[in-house]
Amino acid sequence: MQLTILSTSDTHGFVLPTTYSKRGEDQPFSLAKAKTVLDDLRRHADGPTLTIENGDWLQGSPLAYFAAKVQPDPRLLTAAYDAVGYDAGIIGNHEFNYGAANLQDAIATLNYPILCANILRGKKPAFGKPYQIFERGGAKVAVLGLTTSYIPHWEGPANIEGLTFVDALQTAKKWLPRLRKLADVVVIAYHGGFERDLETGEPTEALTGENVGYELSQLPGVDALVTGHQHRELAGLVNGVATTQPGYRGEDVGKITLTLAQEGQHWRVTDKHAELVKTGHQVPAPQVLAAVATVAPQVEDWLDAPLGQVIKGDMTITDSFQARVAEHPYIEFINRVEMAATGTDIAGTALFNDDGRGFGQQISMRDVVTNYIYPNTLAVMRLSGADLKAALEQCAEYFSLDDHGELAVTQRFLLPKPQQYNYDMYQGIDYTLDIRQPVGRRVVGLRYHGAPVAPTAFYEVTVNQYRAGGGGNFAMFDQSKIVRENQKDMTELIANYLRANPKLEATVDHNFKVQGAQCGA
Repeated sequence: MQLTILSTSDTHGFVLPTTYSKRGEDQPFSLAKAKTVLDDLRRHADGPTLTIENGDWLQGSPLAYFAAKVQPDPRLLTAAYDAVGYDAGIIGNHEFNYGAANLQDAIATLNYPILCANILRGKKPAFGKPYQIFERGGAKVAVLGLTTSYIPHWEGPANIEGLTFVDALQTAKKWLPRLRKLADVVVIAYHGGFERDLETGEPTEALTGENVGYELSQLPGVDALVTGHQHRELAGLVNGVATTQPGYRGEDVGKITLTLAQEGQHWRVTDKHAELVKTGHQVPAPQVLAAVATVAPQVEDWLDAPLGQVIKGDMTITDSFQARVAEHPYIEFINRVEMAATGTDIAGTALFNDDGRGFGQQISMRDVVTNYIYPNTLAVMRLSGADLKAALEQCAEYFSLDDHGELAVTQRFLLPKPQQYNYDMYQGIDYTLDIRQPVGRRVVGLRYHGAPVAPTAFYEVTVNQYRAGGGGNFAMFDQSKIVRENQKDMTELIANYLRANPKLEATVDHNFKVQGAQCGA
């Protein structure tokens, strides 16, 4: 008998094939296209199937934001996920971005079970059951749900109050012996990725516990491993375990095929295969389209609502790399919004990915949410000058010099997962990043109000909550250094700023610069 395990992961609320940069797009991804693929695979499977939603579905798209903040009703989003036909779902880290209560409300509207063994309230799983056993073709299939335990390093304390995040690897070790006794096949569905090279086992990132997929694949008794979180496209055998990670926004469906042989009243796995199936060329499933037929045009109308007008200058981004090398008016604008919202005169922000295009002459909500893509709130930190310099030194690692001495992006910020969001640019201080210098000694000329930043002096600095908690492995930041917060979502803060300042000027004071061998003195 063949058992087929199908999965999506990190769909981030992209129910429809659009980036929302304009109306009427037909992009090569979406939950709706993934369902078309899933239906076809289920229909033609040579045996029973099991379909898993592997986390990060409640946040990410304008539709998800609309359902959480603009017209709060989780069913506006969850109806589409119910239409897919999942057998089980997993909790992702971004499920907490709008708070645990919002997550609980959303889970209550789903018709499939949520599995999560390592997020506890007290001593019990906080969301759903730790595992579930499904019967497929007479075989018992156990699915253990796990979520990256690194969430407290990113999420605001209010959003995870009362929750305990237990190490995913230790949780798996606890449950696997029991599941092996209860089931013929054991599947781990883990919203997390891989911390090591899949062939050599060498670390590919700091071993913080954020991603433990490689170590999970080494545990005895695991037949299949469904992963996510890193937005990678992976399929194959890792330490003999059939493994998938199906990309981002529904661009792929993970497919694991296990061949089972019956031995008395039990079954054992005799062969394994894993692959990804692209969704881009498919037609969106009508059931998913119908689930959002009412809300989708409302979201588009909300996105088109005008907010402000740039009457002088240009905030459009035509080259995202150059926008990180030399200060761009859009970056300065975001930093000034942060400072205005928190009453500081130093702020840092990132250009989160290479898709942002800044602002044109007419600014709409669509421009805001497609540029500032994360539901960040703001935190004010009391940092020493040494802390501030250390943060800038870490940001400077984003750049390297190529063989010609020209600036390039350091590979670890591109692979295995793009991490442009971990390079911050600051306003309110003057500094130079000299990439010609060794790592750790690249920040030169660091000044505040014309005076050198003193290592032992203290400064109030605004950053987003993710960074303030040390997100991105910024060890010099942590929650203990936060002195106050603004709990409004940055999307809302930007929109309010634009409404209050309809006559904007695109400005840049060039308070920072990045130097390579070809950049001059």
